[in-house]
Amino acid sequence: MKRCTACNEVFHDQFAFCPTDATPLTTQTTSTDQRELHLTIIDNTSLLDRLAKESRFLIHELQQAWPELQRDPLDCGRKLVRRVLLKLRESLLRPNAIAAVSTAVLVLFSAVLILVLLDKRSQKTRMAQLDPERVQMLEFPPGKTPANKDEGDGSGSQGRVGMRAGKGEGSGPKPKKSTGGGSGGDHDRVLPQIGAIPPPSEIPAPIPKFPPTHSAVLPVAGTNIDPALWQALPMPVYGDPRSQSAIPSNGPGTDGGMGTNRGTGVGDGEGTGVGPGSGGNIGGNRNDGPGCCGPGGGRGSGVEVDPDRNYSPAQVTERAHVLAKPEPQYTEDARKSGVSGSVILRVVFARTGEVTNIRAVSTLPFGLTERAIAAARQIRFRPAMRDGHPVNVSMQLEYNFNLY
Repeated sequence: MKRCTACNEVFHDQFAFCPTDATPLTTQTTSTDQRELHLTIIDNTSLLDRLAKESRFLIHELQQAWPELQRDPLDCGRKLVRRVLLKLRESLLRPNAIAAVSTAVLVLFSAVLILVLLDKRSQKTRMAQLDPERVQMLEFPPGKTPANKDEGDGSGSQGRVGMRAGKGEGSGPKPKKSTGGGSGGDHDRVLPQIGAIPPPSEIPAPIPKFPPTHSAVLPVAGTNIDPALWQALPMPVYGDPRSQSAIPSNGPGTDGGMGTNRGTGVGDGEGTGVGPGSGGNIGGNRNDGPGCCGPGGGRGSGVEVDPDRNYSPAQVTERAHVLAKPEPQYTEDARKSGVSGSVILRVVFARTGEVTNIRAVSTLPFGLTERAIAAARQIRFRPAMRDGHPVNVSMQLEYNFNLY
């Protein structure tokens, strides 16, 4: 074996010069298995001083190599490449070099893989917390609804109330506007279906989605409406003739009727009648007895705007225009438990520009219902218009919570 006196590396006997610095090799006189003691001198100078020393050395080497580079750049480049390749070969031939390189590559690959997986998990969490498609406005199409001064509370009417053509507003003895209304529902998630109004009855009963196929001893369904204002509409199902939904549903209200509030009637009012009023009959406001005179209701000057009435989207001249719609955030407990689904709220877009009368139709646990209600309160919008006046509109909001 031979040793280089410059770099102190050991080479085989067939080498005459050191491959690194071309120094002549000398024959090694010590035994190859004899361990040598190499002293390591620790430099106590500061890091900046050592960096300055190394920089000066690098500048000196560049100055020495510059004339040779100017004389023959190609030959100088080839020598540099050969030296680099020899150094690389020498490094790879050292004991455990390949294992060290493989370990380093494996560690680097593992670190990159961990970062990618953490980034994907973070993206999933952000998507679950901020889902831009999580809010749906049900029955809330954009645009305007053409105003019809002759359109009343009944489908196909030619006046303010009723479903028969005529000049009166009921069967009362003295001239008077018909008043009243009703609502109901069966806790369904969607708005009531379009259909015919059940026949008048002195004993109102829960309204099924389909009329009975045979006569019954007791009334299967009925509404407290003046018979002079009712008409057997040619529709195969019971429902609200002013609805725009064809999905079978009694509506999100309660007590067995068809609507969005409570009662055994039809509409968005309250009670056993039909329409947005209350206390039975039809015509709006609170029922104070039958109107007069004649069947149906004649061509009037249009429906008077009631600032305290909650209209449906189909009853307004111009729909509400949403200006800001914040999305609810996932709660930490719901995310850990993997809860997903929808929260459906029945609300009123008030003429003052606020969301009021919030009622949960479908709920979710772990605080998601509360987050949906808080987000609904922060909705900002331009109120709906009816005949040039801002009005209240009943709406149904659906907040979808999904974990991706």
